[in-house]
Amino acid sequence: MIGLTRHLSAATTLAKCRATVATTTVRSSIQSSLRRSLASLFSTLVLAEHKNSQLAECTLNAISAAKALGSTSITTLVAGGETANEVALKAASVEGVSKVLLVKDKAYEHLLPEDTALLIKAIRDKVGATHVVAAHSAIGKNIMPRVAALLDVQQISDVIGIESQDTFVRPIYAGNAIATVKSTDPIKVLTIRTTSFPAAEIQNSASSQPEEAAPAEIS
Repeated sequence: MIGLTRHLSAATTLAKCRATVATTTVRSSIQSSLRRSLASLFSTLVLAEHKNSQLAECTLNAISAAKALGSTSITTLVAGGETANEVALKAASVEGVSKVLLVKDKAYEHLLPEDTALLIKAIRDKVGATHVVAAHSAIGKNIMPRVAALLDVQQISDVIGIESQDTFVRPIYAGNAIATVKSTDPIKVLTIRTTSFPAAEIQNSASSQPEEAAPAEIS
């Protein structure tokens, strides 16, 4: 009788263990599916910088940071004059870029902050991006605060690390301290320290052709 009781107790314990393992496995599977579903809701718009028909190196670092956000859709905006075609083709060949939007107009030839910020805001509204990213360069530092103001959100500057879609690491107090900040804004506007993110790789061919849009269509 004692042996039978012990046997039943052992069987019950084993069944509980198996149930616990099964529950943990199911919970882990659900969490993984949820993370994938949430990631699909995040999309990023990256501002491409260029000079003399060449895609700026800092744009590759910004695209790498956009990939670190976990977005499944990365749109690169190329705005410029007549030579912007070459830049857009190069941007379309960068690994991880889902789409390139090309806007050609003399107003964007030098990426002046007033006009470019209005364009970025219009493009963001069009594509529904949850994150807007640019390099923490002279151009990015001039344009992105205006973009944040137009979107009525706070900008997060000089990001050196990305922990999640809403949590970022950046220096404060002139670089004497490091802060981890979490943004509750629906749209995240970021400038990226280029030395903190590797340059995204350029493939031999473009994954898709740039889509051209006239400024009048998106203003």
